[in-house]
Amino acid sequence: MTTQMPPDIANLTFDEALAELQRTVAELEAGGGPLEASIAGYERGVALHERCAVLLADAELRVRRLVERAGGALEAVELRADDEALPDGSG
Repeated sequence: MTTQMPPDIANLTFDEALAELQRTVAELEAGGGPLEASIAGYERGVALHERCAVLLADAELRVRRLVERAGGALEAVELRADDEALPDGSG
C-alpha cells in the first residue's frame, strides 16, 4: 500500500525530511490547533516518515553493496548513543 508523496516531500534529503518531521511532531504534540489542521499535519508527518524510511533503506542497500564489493572485508562496529565506537564491541 504505497501512496505517492507530494513533490515537495519527494525531493527532500533525509536530513531535511527528518527535521520537518520533528517539527511536525512537535506541533502536533503541542495541540491547540483546529482539527483539520491537525489531520493535515498528521498526513504530512506520515509522508515525511515514509520519505525517511525510503532514504534509509536506500542507504542501507548501498552500504551492503559496498561491503559485498569489498568481499566482506569491512567490519561492523557497535556504536553508543554518543556515536563513539567501541573497539571491542562491548557496552
